[in-house]
Amino acid sequence: MFGNERSMLRRVVPVAGFISRRLRAVRQVHGDGDGVGEERLHFHKSKGQHILINPRILDTIVRKSAINPTDTVLEIGPGTGNLTLKLLEAAHKVVAFEIDHRMVQVLEKRALKQGLNDKLRVIQKDAMKVLFPRFDLVVANIPYQISSPLVIKLVYGPRPFRSATLLLQKEFARRLLANPGDSEFSRLSVNVKLLADVELVMNVSKRDFLPSPKVDSSVVIIRPKPQVPNVDLREWRAFTSNCFNNRYKTLGSIFKNKRKVFELLKISNENDKASSHKGDDAEDEGGFTSFKEKIIGVLRTGEFEDKRPAKLSIEELLHLLSLFNQAGIYFANHGHLKREDRFDADD
Repeated sequence: MFGNERSMLRRVVPVAGFISRRLRAVRQVHGDGDGVGEERLHFHKSKGQHILINPRILDTIVRKSAINPTDTVLEIGPGTGNLTLKLLEAAHKVVAFEIDHRMVQVLEKRALKQGLNDKLRVIQKDAMKVLFPRFDLVVANIPYQISSPLVIKLVYGPRPFRSATLLLQKEFARRLLANPGDSEFSRLSVNVKLLADVELVMNVSKRDFLPSPKVDSSVVIIRPKPQVPNVDLREWRAFTSNCFNNRYKTLGSIFKNKRKVFELLKISNENDKASSHKGDDAEDEGGFTSFKEKIIGVLRTGEFEDKRPAKLSIEELLHLLSLFNQAGIYFANHGHLKREDRFDADD
């Protein structure tokens, strides 16, 4: 009996010690006597509410962001403000999007207590549904479930910015960093790298969050390229969608598919007035056959027929798209798409 009790104590004490260390870390970030510590709030994991509580990592994020005293920083999902307060100290202004009113109350109270409230603007709206105000930098621990659409909104959006320092799920960050031939190389990789460079800053353990997520995270910096390729972004986005939906298949297999040929024939007829395939040719067997031969001809001319999208560089993909367009083969309906249209969540 006593032996069992001692065994139970050995199992309980380390857990209690771990919890106490967690709370000490929370109070270290908040400051003693703050009265608004994260331990008093219930966080919703389903909404991606994982608060970073490691002061060393918070400091590193701010330092690596290279914030100027004149900068306006955009933050998405500030939570209770652990990162926000450090950003307020470094920047001219912080614009924070937070939809949880409980977090907004804590954030504003903490900013007021530190005398920084005049530099903070909180927008209680869904960041994915509004046009961002002007900003210089993005620094954020963003909810994992909006990582892909948010990154694309930033990179392809109308607002210019110097850099975006983002704390992301590690697996997602690896997709941003991936190169052709890597297992993580995807449509997301190629679309972001067309317009921006991505740098890994550091990896972050799941134990540095409250509550702890199931996976580790990474901090990356995204910097828009000063010079970008002269390509129609609507075409590029639709083209990469066609390629990377089956990224391990050969391009010949992808574009010889009967349904794909009909789809591209219809789009091309609508967009290319100079095309020899007009009107109702999409339903005409002769028009279909000649259009398919044109697709095959482009692939063979560029020696792409047996290549796979997952192994092609951005330059090679740009070249292939150019060959298609020169042949009157298009991927986007230009009358319905806009440059700022958001990618699907699985991009």
